[in-house]
Amino acid sequence: MVKRFLASGRTGFYVAVTREGDVAAGDAIVSIERDPNSVPVSEVTRLYVTKRFTEEDLDSMKRILRIAALPDNWKNYFEERLQGLKG
Repeated sequence: MVKRFLASGRTGFYVAVTREGDVAAGDAIVSIERDPNSVPVSEVTRLYVTKRFTEEDLDSMKRILRIAALPDNWKNYFEERLQGLKG
C-alpha cells in the first residue's frame, strides 16, 4: 500500500491541529507558521524514492534535514542516503 501511495505522486497536504474545535464545510484554513526550510511534501516523497540525485536534489535533502517537524526516522533515512553518496 505504501509503495502505491508513493508511486501515485498524490501526497495531498498535511496539517496539525493547534486547538480543538468544530470545523465545517466552507470554514477557512489559515496557515499560522511555515518553516523557513520548508520543502513541498511532493518533493520529500520524490527524494525518498529517487535512486540517482542531481546537485539540486542534494541541496533539497540538506534542507529537508533542517525541517524541525520532520520525524526523526525520515531524517535518519535522508542522512544515511547523503552519507552513502559521500562514501
